[in-house]
Amino acid sequence: MSYPARPPASGALAERPPLTFPPGFLWGAATAAYQIEGAATEDGRGPSIWDTFSHTPGRTVNGHTGDVACDHYHRLDSDVALMAELGLKSYRFSVSWPRVQPGGSGPANEAGLDFYRRLVDNLLANGIEPWLTLYHWDLPQPLEDAGGWPARDTAARFADYATLVADALGDRVRYWTTLNEPWCSAFLGYGSGVHAPGRSDGAEAVRAGHHLMLGHGLAVQALRAARPTAELGVTVNLYPVDPASDAPGDVDAARRIDGLANRFFLDPLLKGAYPEDLVADLAEVTDFGHVQDGDLATISSPLDVVGVNYYSRHVVAAPIEGQQPEKYWRAPSCWPGSEDVRFVTRGVPVTDMDWEIDAPGLLETLRRVHEEYTDLPLYVTENGSAFVDTVVDGEVDDVDRLAYFDAHLRASHEAIEAGVPLRGYFAWSLMDNFEWAWGYTKRFGMIHVDYDSQVRIPKSSARWYAEVIRRNGLAAQ
Repeated sequence: MSYPARPPASGALAERPPLTFPPGFLWGAATAAYQIEGAATEDGRGPSIWDTFSHTPGRTVNGHTGDVACDHYHRLDSDVALMAELGLKSYRFSVSWPRVQPGGSGPANEAGLDFYRRLVDNLLANGIEPWLTLYHWDLPQPLEDAGGWPARDTAARFADYATLVADALGDRVRYWTTLNEPWCSAFLGYGSGVHAPGRSDGAEAVRAGHHLMLGHGLAVQALRAARPTAELGVTVNLYPVDPASDAPGDVDAARRIDGLANRFFLDPLLKGAYPEDLVADLAEVTDFGHVQDGDLATISSPLDVVGVNYYSRHVVAAPIEGQQPEKYWRAPSCWPGSEDVRFVTRGVPVTDMDWEIDAPGLLETLRRVHEEYTDLPLYVTENGSAFVDTVVDGEVDDVDRLAYFDAHLRASHEAIEAGVPLRGYFAWSLMDNFEWAWGYTKRFGMIHVDYDSQVRIPKSSARWYAEVIRRNGLAAQ
């Protein structure tokens, strides 16, 4: 089966020039284990914090869980066949820690590892580069019961788990990401509580962020010892942060949110230190006594690549008395020490997540990481959009998502022309899936999933992306 390009139904892409990407540019798509696998209790898999969270009344929309999700665990072969038909050069997936190590410590569950062995072998047989993420938010519940990421021991357990996976798959997997979006794990999971495990404590969120990065550094060292030739990296979700005006209060609000959204992770990971202004901002939340000698050297262990997840921009302002932030992911508890910051809605087009569509922000973000932090190769490891999709006569014509991808790929190309060493792009997501606290009410996929029948339908964006990959670039429209 092939997917011929189909012109968009609107003039959104009109009069845009063709663009060619560098030879060897890595075109991929991404998913996460809990969002697609299902088989939540099969073959020795233990519970994760997301199993517990989603089964707790009131935590997810409509009480949705990942028990079945996209049933990828049982549909591995046909899903990889779809990837091959799209022409993907790489597939970024995450390993379920509780499937591999149900208790969060001790020996590996071989049945769980066998699933990933089959996945990797199938990908390679189809000419698709496996890109493995060790942690996409599914902490084994026993580790949460022992303290979770705010507890220092969890970082050590993560390194042990990394070694188990490296021993099983390291001979066939070249690219390794330790953590996906530690900001979400720390500040949504332990700050606002809107993600698993649902705890709401600013000090715990800060400790969790530090121990996630410590676990990353320990895992990098363990992976380096086990597989010296592996390409190792981490993925951070980043945002341009702009003040709503030049007023001093707005400028300072932007500084504070940039510190928590971006520099909290970029500086320790790539510079080996926390920003001084951030530490001062958080003084009433924590004294950073959880940071021990040697931690920052471990956290900043040398990497080979850096992954950037990009979706939108933050525009912020000083407070107006009595006014609260509008969006759940922007709630004050997500931003310890910055509870009085106002997030401004600018009235520009948004996705179904109410995230503003801002392709130039991707260019800004990539340039900033390269110019301020590192010369390492960069990859856009997630970029995508949720929209309301409708199946008509067996097809899904998702022109808004197609236009979103087109605009962000043009921003990616512009970054390359500006000297950014961008080496690849992973569309989020390969298929519709369990969208965390939103359950199955938000669709990000290039492939439509009917959750009752599990029928997959490639959308217009999938056909278009297949043509982008074939051309190694964007055709004129």
